[in-house]
Amino acid sequence: MEIERKFLVTVPPEGYEARPFRMIEQAYLCTEPVVRVRRENDSFYLTYKSRGLMAREEYNLPLDEKAYLHLLKKADGQVLTKKRYLLPVEGRPDLTFELDVFEGAYQGLILAEVEFASEEDAVAFTPPEWCARDVTWSGEYQNSRLAMEKG
Repeated sequence: MEIERKFLVTVPPEGYEARPFRMIEQAYLCTEPVVRVRRENDSFYLTYKSRGLMAREEYNLPLDEKAYLHLLKKADGQVLTKKRYLLPVEGRPDLTFELDVFEGAYQGLILAEVEFASEEDAVAFTPPEWCARDVTWSGEYQNSRLAMEKG
């Protein structure tokens, strides 16, 4: 089960570029339910996600590069590319912000996600000021939707 909150970021925290990051490329074979292929640095995955906004089932299956490239050709919409920075959550050593800085068609878009162990913890979470707007429940910034909007 994936339980996460998502925030739109207009001014990222100072010094984020110095943090570790991963290069991500992903595309969608289906959006209802979500079936995604992703390259994360030198790893490849096929992911299934059930319906939902804050909490939903998620399953990842490893792929090799050949299978990834084959499936990528079958994707709908556009391929999303982004750098994912890992940032600590102040006062919460059990949590990490995943700060996604988009490239390509969404150059300039920055989103932050935090995954939680429980829905109660997710609802009670108070984000820092640099998280400009909570977009968890709107669905407007789900990657599967972004991939289809400008595709």
